[in-house]
Amino acid sequence: DMHGNVFEWTADWYGAYLTANPVVDPIGPATGSARVGRGGSWGYAGPSLLSAGRSNLLPSNRWDSIGFRVGFQKQ
Repeated sequence: DMHGNVFEWTADWYGAYLTANPVVDPIGPATGSARVGRGGSWGYAGPSLLSAGRSNLLPSNRWDSIGFRVGFQKQ
């Protein structure tokens, strides 16, 4: 359901990954001007639709290709 639907908004601020010491699910910077968008959307070609793909999306953007994933924590 991730591929080709909409970019997924995340809570992380966009920043460069540190490549010297790779980390699983790294924490982004504490502040920033753009949020991380994951995945890709219906308007992009197949090679751009990787769930590991990251893009920088301004919080003020309003496009029909940006969405979010509703989740819950099982108790």
